Amino acid sequence: MDIDDILREVDPSLDPTAGSETRDLQAITRAWVAERSAPELLAWQPDLLDRVNQRIKRQIEKVEDMTGDLDPKTNFALIVIQTELERYKFLVRSLLRARIAKIDKHTLHYLSSDDLRQRLSETELAYATRHQALLHNHYLSSFLASFPPNLQNLNDTAGNISMIDSPDVDSAVFVRFLRDGAIRGHGTDVDEIVRGRDGDVLILRWSDAKPLVEANDAELV
Repeated sequence: MDIDDILREVDPSLDPTAGSETRDLQAITRAWVAERSAPELLAWQPDLLDRVNQRIKRQIEKVEDMTGDLDPKTNFALIVIQTELERYKFLVRSLLRARIAKIDKHTLHYLSSDDLRQRLSETELAYATRHQALLHNHYLSSFLASFPPNLQNLNDTAGNISMIDSPDVDSAVFVRFLRDGAIRGHGTDVDEIVRGRDGDVLILRWSDAKPLVEANDAELV
């Protein structure tokens, strides 16, 4: 018997096989794995995070209502519900930490265009903007102020060389095909068509795998 079986027994309303809740748990787990695996920031999923946060809020309220009940069965149910609650909280926290780490590493990159800004939530965009402003002010007070004005920009592209540090989109990722398909793999010496069947796991450049992942034809693992 696993935690899902226990949840069904102690509280049917928390049954993880109950339709949309199962899909949300699977979706937040996939989003967490994908965000940790992809070298660049993936698109923010506001609807999914809102639903998961609402579920966490409801579980916290249920825990508060059940706290203090001396019935042994209630106490056992409380432990199980708290365990399930921590599972959801871990997934959300880890997902957000992975995204913040990428924003910290490549802040200017994600602020450099409207398309990249749209991958961030409103809170992340505010954080990135403030983070970059503080970093720039720190550099100015430390050493940039002594440079000529035309050398003080952190996003200079003079000489066709960009100072903006970008994610390595050619880094390797593992992907699992969700349906039969094919993809053009770019190799060092030669390009070739890579074919995969549903369930196959391949290692590809992120730049090659990204269209499949965005089309939901494959998932990162």
